Amino acid sequence: MTDKNFFEKVYEVARLIPYGRVTSYGAIATYLGAARSARMVGWAMNNSSEKKVPAHRVVNRKGLLTGKHHFDGTNLMQQLLESEGIEVIDNQIQDFEKVFWNPSEEL
Repeated sequence: MTDKNFFEKVYEVARLIPYGRVTSYGAIATYLGAARSARMVGWAMNNSSEKKVPAHRVVNRKGLLTGKHHFDGTNLMQQLLESEGIEVIDNQIQDFEKVFWNPSEEL
């Protein structure tokens, strides 16, 4: 599988993340059968700006906004999440387990 094909598969899964929910890089990687490729999912999210992908809904496994520096503007990732009703304090999603969407269980 080439990186581009993997990235496109990542984007397909990310587009399925429901409004007001988040998932992790690792959850997407596991769903795609590449459990050790969370970092590659992160790279895909970093390159998704022109793909109409809700990259703001993909965070690290602890609910931290580790990809926030890839968004234009001050705190744009946090603002997008908060506009969907997700509470973020100090770059940490609150009630992470409640808003977490696991594609392996929900698709």
